[in-house]
Amino acid sequence: MMNLWGGREVSIRVIKKFGLDCLLAMSGILLLTDSGSGYEINDKFSIGGVMAGIYQYQSISDAPDHNSLGRGLLAIQPEASFAPTGNDELFVKFGFGAGNGLTEGGKSPFKLAPWGGDTQDSVKDINGRGRDYLLTAWYRHTFKFNADHTLGISGGIIDGTDYIDENVYSNDEYTQFMNEALVNAPNAFLPSYDLGAAVEWEMDRFSLKGVAMAIGSNGREGKFDESYNAYFMQLGYAADTGLGHGNYRLLLGMSSNAYPNPEGTHQERRKCAIVSFDQELGDILGAWIRFGWQDDAAAIDYEAIYSGGLHINGTLWGRSSDDIGIGYAHLNGGNRDVDHTHVFETYVRVALNHIFAVTGDVQYMKDAMNAGESPGGWIFGLRATAEF
Repeated sequence: MMNLWGGREVSIRVIKKFGLDCLLAMSGILLLTDSGSGYEINDKFSIGGVMAGIYQYQSISDAPDHNSLGRGLLAIQPEASFAPTGNDELFVKFGFGAGNGLTEGGKSPFKLAPWGGDTQDSVKDINGRGRDYLLTAWYRHTFKFNADHTLGISGGIIDGTDYIDENVYSNDEYTQFMNEALVNAPNAFLPSYDLGAAVEWEMDRFSLKGVAMAIGSNGREGKFDESYNAYFMQLGYAADTGLGHGNYRLLLGMSSNAYPNPEGTHQERRKCAIVSFDQELGDILGAWIRFGWQDDAAAIDYEAIYSGGLHINGTLWGRSSDDIGIGYAHLNGGNRDVDHTHVFETYVRVALNHIFAVTGDVQYMKDAMNAGESPGGWIFGLRATAEF
């Protein structure tokens, strides 16, 4: 039997048992659920989450130290919400996984991950905090001034991407694109799963969101690994035109002095500016773009991203729950070893019912390096998702 998980002989039986136990637990929950929007135990407490099995095969060239191969992973994120009043909510989300896919042990030669979600290793010792599996745990209070004017304040362990860099068509690795360049802007350095606070103000068509977080590690190694703070603000406008609904956002971000400069002699801030638009083009088509830039005072892989694509609703062929996504991203290199990167991805998602969906996915990536080989190749993926 081929080992899809990456070849750890001792752990393969544990992985199988873990996956079976999770499937049994999920099946029990799904029996209680008649839609993909979660299960309400009562009017104050509900549970939900997502489970996905992903398999990807890479066929690569110009990467002599890497092979064409396939790897898989299982990702499970159960969550629970307790709302004691209409203005208060306590929320918690966990992350579990089996396998690391193509990111395990340097199996992929590319700078960007072909799967932008969490893996087995990424939910352990999160941000160097020594915390495993607990992704978010926050409390929110919402002030409701009138039907079109609210102010929400959240605090706890939060995920910056839940509030910032949203996009209707390019923001969810479980139901949309899989490559990290088409899930969020890699050069926006948005942190996840750490201490922070968020403010969400909405009035009519306008919104203003702010996030402040304290992160346990900047992801560097050795003497350059240290904690930092990050601050983000996003201004949004929701438009309704003859074409349909659209969202237009401007994101600004800045970190504390915690990142090494290219020479490794001192620490620098990271700063970014991102614009993210999505627009319906009638009942079937939608279009999106995400452009963004970051300052290059610190050592960075990518300075700019220019991405966009189309969304096709299954109404075109009589199945409104299905969809097709087509996306492309060009990333200009920063001041390290990559000159630029091309990412193309298309997927077809077929909804089996309100809970289960299967996605076929094709990616092409090409890294143009400043020196040495420039890897390129195709990645073929299959994703099965259960949302409950």
